[in-house]
Amino acid sequence: MTATLTLQTLDQLVVDDEAAFVDVPVYGALKAILLRDGYRFRVLPRGAAPRWDRALLLNLTFWGGDGGDVLPDAHIAADVVAHVAWHHLAVRAFASAPGAPLCADALFAGEAIASAFDVYVLGRLLARKRKRSSRSLFLESQVPAMAESASAAGLSEHDFEALLRRVAHEPERAFEDLRALLFDVATGLLACTDAAAGLHVLERCADHPFAPLLHRYELSNWVLWARAWAADRCAPDATVRTIDRSLRTAPDAVAWLVSTWIKQT
Repeated sequence: MTATLTLQTLDQLVVDDEAAFVDVPVYGALKAILLRDGYRFRVLPRGAAPRWDRALLLNLTFWGGDGGDVLPDAHIAADVVAHVAWHHLAVRAFASAPGAPLCADALFAGEAIASAFDVYVLGRLLARKRKRSSRSLFLESQVPAMAESASAAGLSEHDFEALLRRVAHEPERAFEDLRALLFDVATGLLACTDAAAGLHVLERCADHPFAPLLHRYELSNWVLWARAWAADRCAPDATVRTIDRSLRTAPDAVAWLVSTWIKQT
């Protein structure tokens, strides 16, 4: 019997860790957009235990675009809800027509926003944890994972703690710093023809505070997907670059996205 994926909307899923996101005001609006638009997730067939390995493999392999996020069961983490919603909004902002493939610039811009928002959430939750004791599955899983990535890149434990303090102190600034870095590195790597050129791209950002976390974000998948499927591989997209400049110069990039992407949808 052939295994099939079940399509389910967000209201049919159990959202885990949602109570911890009370201090992430943007979260409610992001969730509401997915509910309003009937965004559908793909759920693996039921088994003896959730197959996280299969869900991860399918998501990394069939990355990019809108829809099709694969879940191991009918549960979804609150941070994943936010991540998916940013992708959904990026497709709305950048697609030339409904269902049209995105250009490489648009793919990278959407993924950079969605990925960097995790750091914004991290900062919000860390700041709250210092004020009152509360449990967050997101913090319990993401901080050790980030620490492992940072350590592998040569960042000391002391410097990693300093990075966390910086994120907790200015989560909005951390979001934009990481977003811009991810976009710059992805677009830079896409234009490279060999590893030597790619090394130059990485070396240019070596002193960036978030550079030790770069390899955590599966940038090779972004670049390979764009090379294989993007509508326009290397040409800069005017709409994307205008938004990129707006985010870089905005006093609060998260607030800019809320006012421009969320409140106007």
